[in-house]
Amino acid sequence: MIDVNQLRKGTNFTVDGELYKVLDYQHIKTGRGNATIRVQVRNLRTNSQFEMTFTSGDRVQDIHIDTIQVEYLFDDGEFLTFMDIETYEQPQLRKDALGSDFLYLKENAQMKLLQYDGEFLDYELPTSVEHKIVDSEMAIAGDTATGATKKVITETGLQVTVPLFVNVGDTIRIDTRDGSYITRV
Repeated sequence: MIDVNQLRKGTNFTVDGELYKVLDYQHIKTGRGNATIRVQVRNLRTNSQFEMTFTSGDRVQDIHIDTIQVEYLFDDGEFLTFMDIETYEQPQLRKDALGSDFLYLKENAQMKLLQYDGEFLDYELPTSVEHKIVDSEMAIAGDTATGATKKVITETGLQVTVPLFVNVGDTIRIDTRDGSYITRV
């Protein structure tokens, strides 16, 4: 058990059987009485975000979430199959658990899976990935005065806005946090 005053951004804890991750932390001390601890949390099972309020001195059960380095193997339509790099086990996740982040994955891509007591809760993509461009819209250099861009489609179906000099067949680096173009490789 930990005191709520020890909750910080990134701390994982459980209350009433639900698993939470702290996104933001505020310590509010008024003139009289106990301090109030207000935390913005994300439920690790449902991904819902909300605010929780505790009184100074309350305690919560802290938990340790294991991080597993995995390599993406294949998609069977409903499940994504990965391979644990250390044990060679092949955990599976529902495809809809990754949502649109699935488009950043290609075979042999590495990422991290977060689990608690054998239950997979979350994932962490690498900060950037490299994809080959398979389709591009037509754009002419004189279309705009500054910052001319065009949309391209990568080998996984991901749409990215890139500068005009990027062509079909080029490999680009993409930031997985916001889907933006970083550089041509």
